[in-house]
Amino acid sequence: MLIPRHARRNIERFLDGYPAIAVTGPRQSGKTTLVQAMFKDRPYVSLEDLDQQGFAESDPRRFLEQFPDGAVLDEAQRCPALFSYLQTRMDAEKRMGRWILTGSQQFGLLSGISQSLAGRVSLLPLLPFSLAELQAVEGASGKLEELLWQGLYPPIYDRKLDPAVWYANYVRTYLERDVRQMVQVRDLSTFQRFIRMCAARTGQQLNLTSLGNDCGVTSNTAKAWLSVLEASYIVHLLQPHHRNFRKRLTKSPKLYFYDTGLAAWLMGIETPGQLAIHAQRGALFETWAVSELLKRRLHGGLTSNLYYWRSRSGQEIDVLIEKGETLIPMEFKSGQTLTSDFFKPLEDWLALAGESAGRAYLVYGGDQRQSRTIAEAVPWQRISELTQVAMP
Repeated sequence: MLIPRHARRNIERFLDGYPAIAVTGPRQSGKTTLVQAMFKDRPYVSLEDLDQQGFAESDPRRFLEQFPDGAVLDEAQRCPALFSYLQTRMDAEKRMGRWILTGSQQFGLLSGISQSLAGRVSLLPLLPFSLAELQAVEGASGKLEELLWQGLYPPIYDRKLDPAVWYANYVRTYLERDVRQMVQVRDLSTFQRFIRMCAARTGQQLNLTSLGNDCGVTSNTAKAWLSVLEASYIVHLLQPHHRNFRKRLTKSPKLYFYDTGLAAWLMGIETPGQLAIHAQRGALFETWAVSELLKRRLHGGLTSNLYYWRSRSGQEIDVLIEKGETLIPMEFKSGQTLTSDFFKPLEDWLALAGESAGRAYLVYGGDQRQSRTIAEAVPWQRISELTQVAMP
């Protein structure tokens, strides 16, 4: 079953304005499936195929001459020599939407684009499914713990795979294929421990020194490895907002995984039942909510406008959505029953922010929407109604 992706509309929209579209994102997020479904009439070449890769590297001009009307070039970062030849073709032909590139490593793909194809390519990240995409085909679980534990990677839903087995293979493949190509890792077990320590810190402020110490590596090594996880769309760093409202602010970003299923597997959570009583349940819920907001922005062809806010005294707002001069605060609570404590951070921040604050929202683990004076309380299953708030 092919689940429609929201990013498709924006890919179609960009076709008339750019010679090439580059779809990037983590491995197994559905990039190849999407572009093959959209461009059935185009030749398709995977540059992970060693024969095709060798041809493209040894004779890039002849390789591209096979495709007078363009093509889909999957994992294009595998052959960086192609980018300058693509530039020549695009500039000579001046035809829009002929070349579709995909890539699962930001370093290689973005480097090639920035050096040779700047201004000629529209870049669109494709992350795993959003809840709204699954709900549209009745593919989403109605139980919060199951959703957080399964995560939202497409193969788990398309092929009805066991999440525990799939994530084990995903991590193993990722370590063996991608990490060694992007950074020198002498001891893979140390790097795997590093990823697990990152998962245990999802939803927390990043402290590279502490993270490195827990893994037995230097803070510089931890920083380099973290950049690899960012480039591979495994983790995202949510930056703190700069507006201080007469408070001293923290300057460290918060670490989030893009997918809760992967984070839960790395934490050793084996069933939804374990997750229901796990100490990290709240952090995983917050991770999922932030990811849903990010997906709406990125799949819409936009950069993130999400921040968090934390003062040195400990006051914190999970997410601030920046819309011009207006800041929209959001809090995420995994509890099923609304309590006054849920609203306290929003109430305190609104008192500080004054006229710069927009309507406040609380996403929680229950099932009833309530409009309170302080904030709008939105059930987790209806978070798609809030993702629009992050859009222009």
